[in-house]
Amino acid sequence: MSKNLSKFPEDSLEASHERWAHHPGNPLNWPESRKWTIILVAAAVTLLVGLNATSVTTPALIIAEKFHVSESVFPHSYWPVTVWNTGAAIGPMIGMPLLENFGIQKGYMLLYIAFTIMVIPQAVAPNFATMLVSRAIAGALGGVLQNAIEQFSTDLVFYVQLIIYCTLAPVVLALIKETRGPVLLKTHAGKDESLTSASSAVQRLSLSTLLWEAVSRPATLLVTEPVVFFLTLWAAFCFGLVFIMTQSVAQVYHETYDFSDPASGLVQISLFVGETVGFFACLPHNAYYQRSAARNTVEPGVPIPEARLPLSIPASLVGLGGGLFWYAWASVPHVHWMVPTIGLAFVGFGIMVIITAVDLYIADAYLKFAGSAIAAVALGENLFAAWLPLATKSMYTDLGFQWASSLLGFVALVLTLAPIVLLFKGETIRKKSKSVRKAANI
Repeated sequence: MSKNLSKFPEDSLEASHERWAHHPGNPLNWPESRKWTIILVAAAVTLLVGLNATSVTTPALIIAEKFHVSESVFPHSYWPVTVWNTGAAIGPMIGMPLLENFGIQKGYMLLYIAFTIMVIPQAVAPNFATMLVSRAIAGALGGVLQNAIEQFSTDLVFYVQLIIYCTLAPVVLALIKETRGPVLLKTHAGKDESLTSASSAVQRLSLSTLLWEAVSRPATLLVTEPVVFFLTLWAAFCFGLVFIMTQSVAQVYHETYDFSDPASGLVQISLFVGETVGFFACLPHNAYYQRSAARNTVEPGVPIPEARLPLSIPASLVGLGGGLFWYAWASVPHVHWMVPTIGLAFVGFGIMVIITAVDLYIADAYLKFAGSAIAAVALGENLFAAWLPLATKSMYTDLGFQWASSLLGFVALVLTLAPIVLLFKGETIRKKSKSVRKAANI
């Protein structure tokens, strides 16, 4: 027992923990209405932050023309998206573990304000370099938080976002509350002496140690944990597909159906429709996950992490793989443009279900290390989203529209092995994992 705990008898520590478990200040004991309010506000912020990432894809060529950027040899117009996602890959590796230790509320609000400020130089950028630097910083900030049409000016794209973010700021300030149990425990312990022992038992780390762990732990999990590695690969491929499609759809629909860039941008709404259906499909599946607690023989009463995965398997095979093959072979001039568009909706459905399943499974399996594990997944997702689309134009040109999309479909089918293996062997794999055991014992 540490020095600062020596004055508390063991029964006092246990009693203190028991009091905190039933304390109204414990976020696990909050009313459902309060929990859902925070979830919905955070979800809205995540959606709107994503707007800054993708809003430049449709007017990309207009932005390139404005800053005299050549597209003749390489798709340089995609760099604003690449640097945003690269920043979003790096930011969570440092930001999320720090939020784990210092708390969510203040850090979240500071990040939101800083992110909003970084939209301003995007709107008034005098040159392409300023645009890229400001978007890289915004990506790093937005990654921790996580389409205008042609007749609008490119500046207006960012001004509209700025208005939205500033309008939402008071809502975020008023409704986003601290949700980290250890941080709230420390706050309430100052008012309730019966919680002092439990609060003192929480390990306090120096800032230098926190920064080191913030960077090293996600990287360590990524390279030493097969579960984290393969689920990151699976989720990263899905997230990268969202941005690959922004390039593919413009090329395929322009050359096959003579669509303009704005019209191609509207086609991408089908991905959003599919993602929305996927989101609502995950809600009833959560009831299946909760029922798995009844058959958990290792930790009775606790839902089984692998119960997060069943829906993701058909979503990957039929939604992602099937949707990509559908999109591939329906993209021909004599087939109506709505047919491949329906295939894109299937792709969106698969992407949403898979990414949701991966994030929830990682959070359940790695417990106290969940923030670091999810940061590792976010690193892979954003790196794939940043760099894979740069090869899209040449891939679709060299392989042809049908075989380029089919290649992506075959990759989707192969990656479906990850959840299948975990569904049957996940418990055994988790038992052998040092990181999972360490997280469970903290």
